Parts: sequence; structure tokens; C-alpha cells
Amino acid sequence: MKKESLRDLSVADLNERLEQTREKLVKMNLNHAASPLENPNLIRATRKDIARILTELRRREIEQSK
Repeated sequence: MKKESLRDLSVADLNERLEQTREKLVKMNLNHAASPLENPNLIRATRKDIARILTELRRREIEQSK
């Protein structure tokens, strides 16, 4: 997920995407605990996606308060 694509989304879409990504991360962590994932780097990438979404939400919050 690129930051350019996140800037095109609305705040509601970002919140929805954040919720979905967090659920995906929880499922991946549970599956990885039960049996190792084929590519455990996906967990790291998902965490980074969550951080990107949160960063974009925070940027908009700061921009709106100015």
C-alpha cells in the first residue's frame, strides 16, 4: 500500500481500511502461532501498512486543526 493511494481515500475509508488491516494482522499472528506462515515477512508488512494509515489519519488531523 503506497502513501499516495492513501491520500486519495476519505477519512471514513481510512478508518475502515485500518480496522480490516488490524483484523488481518490478528489472524496472521494467530495462524503463525499455530503453524509457521510460509512468508512471515507479511506480518511485518501488515504492521507497516497500519502505521502508514495511522500516519495519514494523524496528518489530516493536524492539517484540519490549523
